[in-house]
Amino acid sequence: MNKLKAHLNNIALSHSIFALPFAYMGAFLAAGSVPSSHDLIWITLAMIGARSAALALNNFIDLKYDKLHPRFTKRPMVEGTVKPWEAIILIVACLVLFLVAAAQLQPLCLTLWPLALIPLVIYPYMKRFSWTCHLVLGLALAVAPVGAWIGVKGDVSLAVLFLGLAVGVWIAGFDVIYGCQDVAFDKANGLNSMPVRFGVQGALRLSKIMHSVSIVGFILVGLLSQLHFTYYFGVTLAGIVLIYQHIIISAGDLSKVTQQYFMRNGLVGILLFIFTIIALLYRNS
Repeated sequence: MNKLKAHLNNIALSHSIFALPFAYMGAFLAAGSVPSSHDLIWITLAMIGARSAALALNNFIDLKYDKLHPRFTKRPMVEGTVKPWEAIILIVACLVLFLVAAAQLQPLCLTLWPLALIPLVIYPYMKRFSWTCHLVLGLALAVAPVGAWIGVKGDVSLAVLFLGLAVGVWIAGFDVIYGCQDVAFDKANGLNSMPVRFGVQGALRLSKIMHSVSIVGFILVGLLSQLHFTYYFGVTLAGIVLIYQHIIISAGDLSKVTQQYFMRNGLVGILLFIFTIIALLYRNS
């Protein structure tokens, strides 16, 4: 049980709250109502496989830096409760799960699977080369709703592309905030980020811009999908969450950027997913 707990911590299973609601949102929008249980099950398994492989790979690749970082001393691979070879086995198993799940959905999913995995593989290396690393993470998360839409409908629409864009810049903006804590460490170890490149104040400003773009993107999703006006209550609440997150932090005080702060961002996806369901029910009634 201890070993299982260590692996679950290594892949941060609880962080599925960031991507899974948006994947379901893409699936519901594609179906125009509640997708089939078949599609929901395989989309869920594909998501679990892809993100678990991505988290394990990220921790494996960044292990030498995590061992030096004072905030990461309790990570399973740093403590040694998860061995590198165990992580590799888990990565392979999760990738197999992803491919098997993708094969059960629309054929286009299996055709495009490399496009889904490329940003997941590239992201762990990006801080070594470019301050655009946050945008690559955003691209990796943007795949979730787009992939789910394709899994249900077998095509791509402008609405789901805007949904992917909104999700991508939302998570990128949040990752910039989180990265503001690591400026000194990143500079000392030759790593790149927006806070390193533009300073904490500049990075927080860019984060606000990205979150503003994100809200505009979610509004466009509703307009293009002709959703009932109740959807926009969800967008409003998500916007309030983002505004609050920015209010409680500043370049001079990042003390509120805690695990609670981190998990609170998951409300954005949950709220939008719930109100998407409500809007679809009203539209179809």
